[in-house]
Amino acid sequence: MEQNELTMPTKYDPQSIEQGRYKWWLDGKFFETTEDESKQPYTIVIPPPNVTGKLHLGHAWDTTLQDILTRMKRMQGYDVLWLPGMDHAGIATQAKVEAKLREEGKSRYDLGREKFLEQTWAWKEEYAGFIRQQWAKLGLGLDYRRERFTMDEGLSKAVNAVFVKLYEKGLIYRGEYIINWDPATKTAISDIEVIYKDVQGAFYHMKYPLADGSGSIEIATTRPETMLGDTAVAVHPEDERYKHLIGKTVILPIVGREIPIVGDDYVDMEFGSGAVKITPAHDPNDFEIGNRHNLERVLVMNEDGTMNAKAGKYQGMDRFECRKQIVKDLQEQGVLFKIEDHMHSVGHSERSGAVVEPYLSTQWFVKMQPLADASIELQKQDGKVNFVPDRFEKTYLHWMENIRDWCISRQLWWGHRIPAWYHKETGEVYVGTEAPADSENWTQDNDVLDTWFSSALWPFSTLGWPDEDSADFKRYYPTDALVTGYDIIFFWVSRMIFQGIEFTGKRPFKDVLIHGLIRDAEGRKMSKSLGNGIDPMDVIDKYGADSLRYFLATGSSPGQDLRFSMEKIESTWNFANKIWNASRFALMNMEGLKYREIDLTGEKSVADKWILTRLNETIEHVTRLSDRYEFGEVGRVLYNFIWDDFCDWYIEMSKLPLYGEDEAAKKTTRSILAYVLDNIMRLMHPFMPFITEEIWQNLPHSGESITVAKWPVADPSLTDVKAAEEMKLLVEIIRSVRNSRAEVNTPLSKKIKMIVKAKDAEVLATLEKNKAYLERFCNPEELVLGTDVATPDKAMTSIVTGAEIILPLEGLINLDEEIARLEKELDKLNKEVERVQKKLSNEGFVKKAPEKVINEERAKEKDYTEKRAIVEERLKELKGM
Repeated sequence: MEQNELTMPTKYDPQSIEQGRYKWWLDGKFFETTEDESKQPYTIVIPPPNVTGKLHLGHAWDTTLQDILTRMKRMQGYDVLWLPGMDHAGIATQAKVEAKLREEGKSRYDLGREKFLEQTWAWKEEYAGFIRQQWAKLGLGLDYRRERFTMDEGLSKAVNAVFVKLYEKGLIYRGEYIINWDPATKTAISDIEVIYKDVQGAFYHMKYPLADGSGSIEIATTRPETMLGDTAVAVHPEDERYKHLIGKTVILPIVGREIPIVGDDYVDMEFGSGAVKITPAHDPNDFEIGNRHNLERVLVMNEDGTMNAKAGKYQGMDRFECRKQIVKDLQEQGVLFKIEDHMHSVGHSERSGAVVEPYLSTQWFVKMQPLADASIELQKQDGKVNFVPDRFEKTYLHWMENIRDWCISRQLWWGHRIPAWYHKETGEVYVGTEAPADSENWTQDNDVLDTWFSSALWPFSTLGWPDEDSADFKRYYPTDALVTGYDIIFFWVSRMIFQGIEFTGKRPFKDVLIHGLIRDAEGRKMSKSLGNGIDPMDVIDKYGADSLRYFLATGSSPGQDLRFSMEKIESTWNFANKIWNASRFALMNMEGLKYREIDLTGEKSVADKWILTRLNETIEHVTRLSDRYEFGEVGRVLYNFIWDDFCDWYIEMSKLPLYGEDEAAKKTTRSILAYVLDNIMRLMHPFMPFITEEIWQNLPHSGESITVAKWPVADPSLTDVKAAEEMKLLVEIIRSVRNSRAEVNTPLSKKIKMIVKAKDAEVLATLEKNKAYLERFCNPEELVLGTDVATPDKAMTSIVTGAEIILPLEGLINLDEEIARLEKELDKLNKEVERVQKKLSNEGFVKKAPEKVINEERAKEKDYTEKRAIVEERLKELKGM
């Protein structure tokens, strides 16, 4: 398709150029896989957002990075699959739906399981719609034909298959254990869903009387309400104070139950009194001690955190109310003799905020050690998972090496129901992917699986597994990259790795790109309580998706947090606006140039050769840095090339031939503008897809969309190092003249005499050849070039590499001010010479530094010394006036 008519509006308006473009991309099927066997597949599965709400800035950041990778790979000729999907988010979604019901004065029990699930599916459909709209607004290149949901039929099949296989291998078991219990949501939660906070509490010191009346034993606790479930007191078997008491019994105050004194190595003789109360149903360490000594497990609480019948007269009281009352009663009985203030770390539910209760419960668990061992072993091999930055591998391995069994059952209705059935008469347990044949005699387990159980299968369950003959599974697994935040390495990344190894025998992804969290401008975490959250859609409404995306992608380095700043978004918008205006200028001067007419073979100016050389360098840097996921550096490289080199210098210099009489030069300049701008659009496209597509559609091009245009490749035949050096000299001279004019408040419009003294004949030849640029950008009344030119008495001088610029400014310059300025310059050059000579005289540096670095420092020394000599000479002259 050829474009030759300019349809770009005069003003860059992100809303108008983004409007309708996403639908155009989807209609063109540009984001769909090609299934072309000649192309190498490249796969990313989206970290599925929860259907609990709308996307936040963290999602925008995460998905923008994935979109950059997939757009780039698509342009590089890969068969790209970026698979979209969403997570059912068990606890979180159920909590939202229950909150909605509460507003209507109902509970889930009023509706019953089936009706409640109908309401939850309706919620899911509503919020999935919101999420898709937001994906569209961000411009995400997703293949919607393959969209998945963690509770769709295929994924449910995968979940059941995994549960059954792990159960058959003895890696899933059911047992009574102390788990983390959330009394607010009335469900078990995993260790990593517990947030520890320092809370002001107390140590309660008590004396339990010995049953034989011979005295008492002192213990201390932070949770006196659990003493109602005590079934022993433990001491260290080597503790001289208590050795003789092992085997005796004490009377449990209030309850009156006789409980034994046991000896156990777990007890720390140095801590407190050296004796501890043992409550196997309410403490994980006590549970283990209880197992060793065959102690009874007495559960004294209900699931909602109230006391049960075994708590006697405290039955029905909230656990914290019970604490107050029991403390009072123990004090009255003289059992509690001291209360000591104590700051301690208390677990809170990440979901509800409630204080987590260690609670005895029958749950389903995954036996983690064998799975963790296989994951640790993988990291010692060539085909390991590569963490970017690699420091996060240590974080991951540390967790894997200290793994505990994973409690996977949740007391919820929304989720994958556990595929286990209990015989109504015999109590026999049956586990299978389908209900037993005589299902009327069996009752299915009421619990559902932890959300992370299904999310852990995401890289392969979404591609058709457990059907290993699935075309998608065979072609697109393992995936290439996972992009996620460091906050879910334990929750999700680790679980995907061990399930991937266990069920596919392969790592689920080659690379894991870890990013940080988005914080506000002050570095605080964004939260509802602080009121500092930003809706990404509001930012898009104001500045456009491209500005938000470019800021998110280039605002930090891998693994680092990102500080959100509306000022930075605005400056990114300014960058997009600069690109827009430069593109309009170029297009207006192309005069209907067709793609087939682009010709770079004509005679080129130094500016032409320089911009093509800089383009080659930029292509190589951007490609190399992108492959290393260093998008912050990519942003810097692109910004410098587009804003400084292309817009500020080349476009200005292109006006000379474009507005001149040389038709051949005009033709070459138009071709170079078209060629460079086309490559800029391609390089920028993954970051700013909307504006680049709009501009590209107006450029002379062949192809339907920039989304499937080829990624730029450097053309060595267009690199001219000598021309780049010449251009560097011209830019330095022009900048120097502009700076000197600014210092003495002489506007560019005022003509001045200008003398350039070249270091040698080669520099002089360069200046003579490119005189037109100096005349155009320095506006001299008279321009004198030479290697041996007379310097007037009163003049302003500046030194660049290879030349001295002399501006005779009689009547415009204050001699004293000019001497002061040169003395300041001399001081600066003295410091630079001293610094570099000190470095070069350091034996350690010269021995250890690479030769390239040493040569660079020597070149600096020569440059600074030459400049210093010129400044000293000039000062001598001025002072002699």
